[in-house]
Amino acid sequence: MTCLASLRTTAASFVIALLSPTAFAQDGPQTLAAITLSTGMHAIRAEVARTPEERSIGLMFRKTMPTNDGMLFVFEQPGVQCFWMKNTLLPLSVAFVADDGSIANIEAMKPQTLDSHCSVKPVRFVLEMNDGWFAKRGIKAGMKLRGEPFAH
Repeated sequence: MTCLASLRTTAASFVIALLSPTAFAQDGPQTLAAITLSTGMHAIRAEVARTPEERSIGLMFRKTMPTNDGMLFVFEQPGVQCFWMKNTLLPLSVAFVADDGSIANIEAMKPQTLDSHCSVKPVRFVLEMNDGWFAKRGIKAGMKLRGEPFAH
């Protein structure tokens, strides 16, 4: 009986490990709950990365992303946020966003690099979109995003 109980515990631990985001991210991209944001007439479907683990994985390992999809990284406190593209296969544009939804700055990021891209001031939010998404829509620093996480 002791051997069988030990096998059950080991099997249960294995299943839990398989279901953890870290284990999943090693085999493919993580998928997170999404919210809708907007800027001007443009709607964005943004998956939300809230935990340190979700933020560290981000959009790694994705081979494609729909045009108006992205990922919103939410931090507990405002700070100078810096991002890089290790294990990220897609070229991305990143917007660093203040609590009121105003965009501090936008940077282009090349895939699979360790080049650091930082906010020009302390922010709590960072929005990653496909490369050129903001520029193609005329969205620049100083403009605002609207949606649930931003103060009205």
